[in-house]
Amino acid sequence: MKKILLAALFAFPVIVYAQNYPNKPIRWVVPYTPGGITDNVTRMVAQKLQESLGQPIVIENKPGANSIIGADLVAKAAPDGYSILTVIAAHAANATLYQGKLPFDPVKSFAPVSLAVVAPLILTTNNNFPAKDVRELIAYAKANPGKVNFGSSGIGAAAHLTTELLKQTAGIDMVHVPFKGTAPALQALLSGDIQMLVDVPSTLMPHVRGGKIKALAMFSGKRVPGAAEVPTMSEAGGPGLESSTWLLFLAPAGTPRDIVNRLSQETDKALKSADLAARFDQLGIFPGGGTPEQAGRFLADEIIKWSKVITTAGVKAEQ
Repeated sequence: MKKILLAALFAFPVIVYAQNYPNKPIRWVVPYTPGGITDNVTRMVAQKLQESLGQPIVIENKPGANSIIGADLVAKAAPDGYSILTVIAAHAANATLYQGKLPFDPVKSFAPVSLAVVAPLILTTNNNFPAKDVRELIAYAKANPGKVNFGSSGIGAAAHLTTELLKQTAGIDMVHVPFKGTAPALQALLSGDIQMLVDVPSTLMPHVRGGKIKALAMFSGKRVPGAAEVPTMSEAGGPGLESSTWLLFLAPAGTPRDIVNRLSQETDKALKSADLAARFDQLGIFPGGGTPEQAGRFLADEIIKWSKVITTAGVKAEQ
């Protein structure tokens, strides 16, 4: 009986704390610069959560070291529900790229809250590239091994690893040219310095529609809202690959389960709201949602998926 009373006594403050949550502003760390899809979507969702939770949410952009700096801040923050982190596919890649070298554990240091959105990636080329679709791209690359170059927003980015996956699946040899972000990679594509670039539709489609670059295919199983004129990989004669970047929300490990569940439920409501759904359609992304457990399984699966690609391609982290 004493053990039961003691357990109840220790549990009581946590229950009361969760019921009173939140009672002060929440810090939300985005480990990337302002203005990109990661920052923009986080701010859209945070605005909704701010309204439903009744407390301000302060977005802090903490870019650097392939998202490691920002992630480390939240990993070491108090597990009280007042620090939240947005991660993308690079977080899953970092588990392999920086294995044993990170100041935190990509999985154990965090409590998954919710998968926010999934953004299928689009394959584009400069206008001078001879291929009109993926079938022709693969044929050209096979006839010219090592002569096709592709850019990315950086080593280990979803765009980089997706192209590595295409190389491995199609059996072609292309050369990676990493950049410090999407903007310089896109500029290199527009100027003809690189031949191919994979990234999100919201960034590339305005240039496709402006006739400045060509869209060959979407890495998706079905056509994507906001870019419905672009065929899927299968429709464009390529392997049926599906690949995306995504946003997932994490809290520090040890955050009370009731608080994590509250954040997850409010996020799910926000993602299902009509106004966010309409904005996501325009951006060519799909809302996530679901439970913390589903978010955790999603992250674990992504770590396994990209680990295989990284190992096969021999990708090394930036020094």
